[in-house]
Amino acid sequence: MMTARSVSGKVALIAGGAKNLGRLLSTGFAEDGARAVVIHHHNAETKDAAAETAELVRAAGAEALVVDGDLTRPGNVTALFERGIEEFGGIDIAVNTVGRVLRKPIAETTEDEYDLMFDINAKSAFFFIKEAGLKLNDNGSIITVVTSLLAAFTDGYSTYAGGKAPVEHFCRAAAKELAPRGISVSNVAPGPMDTPFFYGQETPERVAFHKSQAMGNQLTQIDDIAPIIKFLATDGWWITGQTLFANGGYTTR
Repeated sequence: MMTARSVSGKVALIAGGAKNLGRLLSTGFAEDGARAVVIHHHNAETKDAAAETAELVRAAGAEALVVDGDLTRPGNVTALFERGIEEFGGIDIAVNTVGRVLRKPIAETTEDEYDLMFDINAKSAFFFIKEAGLKLNDNGSIITVVTSLLAAFTDGYSTYAGGKAPVEHFCRAAAKELAPRGISVSNVAPGPMDTPFFYGQETPERVAFHKSQAMGNQLTQIDDIAPIIKFLATDGWWITGQTLFANGGYTTR
């Protein structure tokens, strides 16, 4: 019989771990007793943020490794996991917060925009789950951040929600395939989060509308999502192959 899992002494890898939700997870796992955290960031623009997050992780008592790379290239995903294993001997928890949002009518969306959105939101997620499945220690956890728009009937987000939609199928298949090793695979679907990731696509009027759809007339806070992700990696390990809509009532299905 398996017992409840703990972060203590484990190694966590956070894709997009340099800032916003990724930073909160990186530091949170360290504060909860993780032995080490692998902090992924995309490129030179996020280098300083990743270095700051690493210092916060070390200040919380864990080791930290910063790895950069464009995860739409599968070779970079492989290298990310291999670097973590080389440095710390293994990885127990893999969380993917990477995503890109675009709000644009279908009629105005270019082929390049379509390819970019699906590369970031679907392709990189697929190969992250693949590498995590190959590289994680037994009884580990794989968690992907998707979006509550998967349950929305709305305009403008065809390539964002569409790019995230396949991740539900990747999750279910991986959950079945990795179950014999005790690895749980799940998704968390936040509502619109109160981070810079959200505001660039919206007008003040639409921000007000999004707020009005959830409890407390507010956007989703990263402080509300991080504990759910940590729960899935610990006491909630029995939840697998599922998407948790964590959004204050913004959408459901």
